[in-house]
Amino acid sequence: MKKLGEDILFFDGGMGTLLQAQGLDTLPEIWNVTNEEAIFAIHKAYADAGCNIIKANTFGANRLKLADSGYSPEELISAGISIAKRATAQSSPLIALDIGPTGKLLAPVGDLPFEDAIEIFAQMVRAGVAAGAELILIETMSDTYEIKAAMLAAKENSDLPIMVTFSPDENGRLLTGADVQTAATLIESLGACAVGLNCGFGPRQMEPHLRNICAATTLPVIFNPNGGMPKIVDGVTVFDLSPADFAAHVAELSALGATILGGCCGTTPAHLAELTRGKTFFDGKKSSPAPHFNKTKISSYAKTVTLGEELIIIGERINPTGKPKLKAALRENNFDFIRSEALAQVSQGAQLLDVNAGLPGIDEAAMLPAAVCAVQSVTDTPLVIDTSDIVAAEAALRVYNGKPLLNSVNGKEESLRTVLPLAKKYGAAVIALALDDSGIPEDAFGRMKIAHKIIDAAAEYGIPRHDIVVDALTMTLSTNVANAHVTLIAVEELHKSGICTVLGVSNISFGLPAREQLNAGFLALAVSRGLSAAIANPANETIMSAFYVQKALAGRDPDCAAYVARFSHQKTAAAPAAQTRTLYEAVIAGMENEAKNAAHSLLEKEEALAIINTHLIPALNTAGETFATGETFLPQLLKSAASATAAFDVIRASMAGESGATRGKIVLATVHGDIHDIGKNIVKTLLENYNFDVIDLGKNVPPEEVLAAVQTSGATLVGLSALMTTTVAAMERTITLLREHVPDCKIMVGGAVLTAEYAKKMGADHYSPDAMGAVRYAEQVF
Repeated sequence: MKKLGEDILFFDGGMGTLLQAQGLDTLPEIWNVTNEEAIFAIHKAYADAGCNIIKANTFGANRLKLADSGYSPEELISAGISIAKRATAQSSPLIALDIGPTGKLLAPVGDLPFEDAIEIFAQMVRAGVAAGAELILIETMSDTYEIKAAMLAAKENSDLPIMVTFSPDENGRLLTGADVQTAATLIESLGACAVGLNCGFGPRQMEPHLRNICAATTLPVIFNPNGGMPKIVDGVTVFDLSPADFAAHVAELSALGATILGGCCGTTPAHLAELTRGKTFFDGKKSSPAPHFNKTKISSYAKTVTLGEELIIIGERINPTGKPKLKAALRENNFDFIRSEALAQVSQGAQLLDVNAGLPGIDEAAMLPAAVCAVQSVTDTPLVIDTSDIVAAEAALRVYNGKPLLNSVNGKEESLRTVLPLAKKYGAAVIALALDDSGIPEDAFGRMKIAHKIIDAAAEYGIPRHDIVVDALTMTLSTNVANAHVTLIAVEELHKSGICTVLGVSNISFGLPAREQLNAGFLALAVSRGLSAAIANPANETIMSAFYVQKALAGRDPDCAAYVARFSHQKTAAAPAAQTRTLYEAVIAGMENEAKNAAHSLLEKEEALAIINTHLIPALNTAGETFATGETFLPQLLKSAASATAAFDVIRASMAGESGATRGKIVLATVHGDIHDIGKNIVKTLLENYNFDVIDLGKNVPPEEVLAAVQTSGATLVGLSALMTTTVAAMERTITLLREHVPDCKIMVGGAVLTAEYAKKMGADHYSPDAMGAVRYAEQVF
């Protein structure tokens, strides 16, 4: 087998589009037992074309998709891998267990619990291992949380190498908001052996995304684009790149750094034969080695923060030490208070948020993950998981959506032995405290020695040097006037060694007057020595002023942009977290309880319909606009929608006996043969929040049922969804039937495989790339 990341390797190409051409009318995986020879022939053709990695026909063989099929994942996966092995016996490529998405959004954005998702994927992994799969490919993913669930399932149930590919939209974002760098950061941190892109677009359309992923990871990069863009020719869906053109484009773009090449929808053995024969670039060529990175990246589900490039403020206020209101909130399970603290700190300039739930009398192992989830429900700011409880640490690391910074490990053997394996398993970077069994060294050299001991121990667990962030420890100046100097020397020397550092700033001033001034001065000195991140209160104007001033003076603020933005209008600290939000603000922030309370208050002085029209609808419009411009992402949009629903329920209860007329009836359906309803469900949620009457027919809906629902309800707008290339034909049949019997009914369509041009050729009135587009079109229609 060629060496991963050095020699060019070749995946195979499409499966579903080839089966569709043969009359596929069911889930592709079912053909593993009902039409084995068709699957055999496709695998053999790809092997004969020179492919090194063959994907077994197991993409959708999970228990959610197979629920009504009469088949089990074990049966179809065993058969699928067996066919692939039999078909490739003469050429011996690697056989991959192919794992696709569940078709559901994970909670809290959707309704599939995270642990349920892990078990769904684990069932597939166990079946794949038992059948003899040689690697695991997790592909066509659009949600980092689902990627994490699948990767944990693979790691916990096998020792097979894991490859992951995801499918960004034209703007380079996944459905739930991650950009290419953020998705790649998570995947690399969790231990994949290769990462890349597949589906969605042809090679040319994916070029910017390929360029970005090659710049964001040290892993070998996979590039499996579609065979161009889909179009309809004589009523048949085809892709617009010939084998020769596809091979030429992929080969040319591989120079960006991709080392594992193949195809997805619309590609055939002929496309892969052109690619592997090397008629363009590949005769005897080695791939370029991945560039070396030494960057400390912390990510959420949608955003990545890199330490070492500019000074980072870690908001300290979600830590109960010395905070009676937070202590009360933790004891009362008042997560709205925690969410408010998070939002306030982000508005005040925090780039990371520390989350600590350690309090006597509290089950920290239950509270910490709950607090992490609560914060992630309202902000995409990456988090620092802060605990000394190893059980609580694992619980929080497991549910966190992204690559967190874990606070902390130290030089004690027990700490190294318990914390580092967790960091490795869950892909966390770690704050390393410069102390050990002998305590805290009094000199900088002693602290640096412990730091290097921790770095060396982490390397034994496979944790890279750049994922260790050293806390040189801030000791109060009142106990020893040399304390600040010792810490600053340690920071400077660690910085010279290329190691990122963090300090808790306020510790320096305990027991002394004018603490803010002393803290600000210490921060300025630490920044000048190369400090990477400071744990501080972003509401403290003195600290934040020192932060922006020193960042500019240290040359870590390009064009002084942050300094100018901070001081050009004499910006003051944001309002405290305990503020009372208006209904509009509560909906924008995604605060359901606050939205309810605000609605109750407004009903005392305003009419119900006036509240809807002047508060709720404008808030939803703003949420939609920020989503459309990329300022916020799907989780925030749905959280705003949920908050609007909570407020609307309060208002509706006050309208008993009043007219409850809606803005119009809309029938929604995922077309026949397609069991993915993520997009449809999102559209439904938003349409209902805009007071439309939605008749949801569900998924896998035959054309006749859609027509019957329209005729029965009198709906004048239909929304159709198709995620799979193989089910676009069913969408076209549905449109044709509606046009024949209800010609005045408007039809809007959406789905990953569609384009505006494609939708127009099928006869649809409107194509929407996202849920807000569907809302806007419904507003036009009605």
